[in-house]
Parts: sequence; C-alpha cells; structure tokens
Amino acid sequence: MIVITHPTAVANEINTIHELLEHGLELLHIRKPEFSAIEMEKFVKAIGLEFLNKLVVHHHHHLAEDLGIIRLHLSEKERKEISTEKLYEYNERRIRLSTSTHSIEGFNHLRLFFQYAFLSPVFPSISKSNYQSETNLFEDIKNRSNFSTQLVALGGISSENIDKTIKAGFDDIALLGTIWNTENSIQNFKSCQQIALSY
Repeated sequence: MIVITHPTAVANEINTIHELLEHGLELLHIRKPEFSAIEMEKFVKAIGLEFLNKLVVHHHHHLAEDLGIIRLHLSEKERKEISTEKLYEYNERRIRLSTSTHSIEGFNHLRLFFQYAFLSPVFPSISKSNYQSETNLFEDIKNRSNFSTQLVALGGISSENIDKTIKAGFDDIALLGTIWNTENSIQNFKSCQQIALSY
C-alpha cells in the first residue's frame, strides 16, 4: 500500500509519516511541487535516512543519487518527454520507476521500465474538489493488456471502497485524501491496510 504526501504543508506531517511507517507503510511518495531542492532535502532528512528505501521522490530527481534514494516517480508529462537512453540509465543504476496514467490506454502503452503506475482518479477525489474520471475506470480496466507493470488505484480511495477496487483487478492502492484530509489519519490508514492485506 502506498501513501502520497499532501502537496502542501500539513500540521505534524513528519510525526504522522513516522507513525505511518511504524505501522507498516510500504512506500511513501513525496509529492511537494512547490518545494525547492533544499526544502526537499530537509524534508527527506527529517523523515530519516533509515527510511530511504521506502521513499519515492516526485521532484528534484537529482537528489536521489545524492541522498541514496532508489525510487523516482515520473509525471505523465515527464514520462512522455524522457528519452529511452535516460530510462536505460536509470535501469542500469537500479533506480525503480513509477509513473502516473489517467486512462487504461495510457497504462497499456507504458514501456517496460516502470515497476508500477497510478491510474486515477478511480473515484471522485477526496483532496481535489470536482476531480473525477471522464470514463468508468472499472469498465475500462477490463481492457487491460499490460501485466508487466503493477496497476495502482488512486483517487478517492478509502476503507469503504478498497474491496471493490482490488476485486476489479487493481494490484494495489494509493492513499492521499483519506490520510491528509481527515482527523483520523492513522486509524484510516490501519483500516485500509487491514483490508488490503486480506488479499
């Protein structure tokens, strides 16, 4: 199971991240689009260098090598612009890549360099108002032809709909709003984790 940081600062964020990691969080995506490279480095170090293998960086990818981070996330735009040579370079350095998609067609056409990809928004977003898919992704997933890349559901995921999501054919789930836009972050995480681990 994956948790994505809130794009802006959140009260007690580092403490919450530590609690999530203590409760078995597998991967934390650090998505802070407004952060400078210096702020990103401080944020990673505040989480703790002992957790580097669980961190995925969305921005300032050059920091990965400096800090020893082995996981990078490419946005849809970055993925379309990156050269095959660069992807091979990441592969040779054993950097694990993930990316974002917004249609099953986009997911099906991913190159083999990506370990997993988000498909979103599966449900109306909790963190972004009026953000939902233009098509029914639960119908679209029936046309999945890419089984080399793990398919991760993102968007509106909560304990109420994880069961439906996994049964529909998603390999994993990613949480954002149900963690950062509620008062019960850790309890929500544990509830989601319990359901996800039952599969």
